[in-house]
Amino acid sequence: MSIKSQLSALIQLAKIDGDFAGEEKALIMMLGKANGITEEEVMHLVDNPEPLPPLSTMTEDDRFEYLYNIVQLMKIDSQVYLSEIKYCEELAEKLGFKKSVIAKISSRVFTDPSITSNRESLKRQVMKFQH
Repeated sequence: MSIKSQLSALIQLAKIDGDFAGEEKALIMMLGKANGITEEEVMHLVDNPEPLPPLSTMTEDDRFEYLYNIVQLMKIDSQVYLSEIKYCEELAEKLGFKKSVIAKISSRVFTDPSITSNRESLKRQVMKFQH
């Protein structure tokens, strides 16, 4: 799975409110840096996003990580907009899940990345929402 395609999905969510800034941008930059992506490369993705890889090439872990990261980003600025929820639901469907998985995962993903939920338990619950 390409970290750049994952960052692209996160950037698209961050840009929904019209502004790529603040805590959302900081989290995306931090994720990029942690994965060896420079700030310049991340900024390039803002204007030139990479597409989601084909579902057939993604593992369950890949799809879960996409969902987990996108929900965490949606919640990080403590303001969740309907447009962000809709984007997350559309992404969930592209990843092979029912839209309702977003409500389920949202209740278990915290805005503070230092608070971690039991990821294996959450992953097992999320996988029940596959089409």
